[in-house]
Amino acid sequence: MRGEPSCPKCGGRVRAPGLFADSWQCDVHGTVHPLQPVIPPSVEALSVVVHRTQVPVWMPWPLPVGWLFTGVACAGTTVLGAGHGGGLFRTRAPGGSGADPCRRGAGVGLGARYAGIDGPDPGPYMNVEKPPQAKLLAAGRPTPLWHVTTAPDDRAVFAGEALGLWLWAVVWPEQSGLLMYDELVLTDLRDAGAEVDLVPCGALSPRLLEP
Repeated sequence: MRGEPSCPKCGGRVRAPGLFADSWQCDVHGTVHPLQPVIPPSVEALSVVVHRTQVPVWMPWPLPVGWLFTGVACAGTTVLGAGHGGGLFRTRAPGGSGADPCRRGAGVGLGARYAGIDGPDPGPYMNVEKPPQAKLLAAGRPTPLWHVTTAPDDRAVFAGEALGLWLWAVVWPEQSGLLMYDELVLTDLRDAGAEVDLVPCGALSPRLLEP
């Protein structure tokens, strides 16, 4: 994952398109959008992602106090993928523990990989017949999020839909899921303009390298 494309679902090696297949192939999952090497956190790297991506780049904005941008993972056919990406933000959670809220779009297995569930989509693990457990604003629209069951005990996972794509929130440790009850305001950084230059950056999060 650090230096070459891999399967977004299992992290295994993938074969590039060639004579016998016109798409990337995983021995376990078949045709996949390859997970590209992680992009370290920097304003320059984030600007490149924002200008090339084909899907929203969600970020809480203005960024809550203590939150830092700590890297990007993308799945697709180029460095920035076919538009399936996620960012990672580190903050201090209630009680002083570390937390990593992640925003993920598009059900190609990338969000499910970090959520620790069988993928690629959260739909089978959400009970949308019940009221949502969390809500936020995405591009100015109220967006409900439901708790995703079967996730590992070390994290809290929520999912919903924004602009026609899955929106994931994966938070470590599990008790830091309280952050999702603060009604965060998400902005698509493609609409943020020069404000992208103001995003505070931290060190690359190991969560992106070893979900």
